Amino acid sequence: MPTPDFILTLRKKIGHDELWLPGVTGLVVDDRQRILTVRRADNGRWTLITGILDPGEQPAHGIQREVEEETGVQVRVERLLSIEAEPPQAFPNGDKAVFLDTAFLCTAIGGEARVNDDESRDVRWFARADLPPLPARHVRMVGWYFAGVTAPWYVGMPDHEPGMPTT
Repeated sequence: MPTPDFILTLRKKIGHDELWLPGVTGLVVDDRQRILTVRRADNGRWTLITGILDPGEQPAHGIQREVEEETGVQVRVERLLSIEAEPPQAFPNGDKAVFLDTAFLCTAIGGEARVNDDESRDVRWFARADLPPLPARHVRMVGWYFAGVTAPWYVGMPDHEPGMPTT
């Protein structure tokens, strides 16, 4: 899906100035413990599934929508993984944004993984050992999943380091 209409409307008013946007990320696993990834069309990088929430959309509903729109896979949201403000980003067209990202662990419950929109060049399931290079925060999330971390993580969280099981 291209840039949401509400962002295009805002961009007409503010140009390329920085926007604060609600984002979502999904760590999607299947029954074989494989991770669903997409290869982005804009920069060729492999990532977990990400997206922007529509105005008023609940984050858990948003990640379900984004995963299906981008990959054709339907998911059940299992739990919150993390919430964090990402570093500022600049896009090739000059737009600037900062995302407040809410990440979820999701289980695949239907559909066939495929490129389902123009945001991705490829969609694939990978075993952990075969994962392509991912953004650092996505690597961290995968680590939490395989380490059995169940507590949601946030910047400044006391008592444990990100990616380490809690007691």
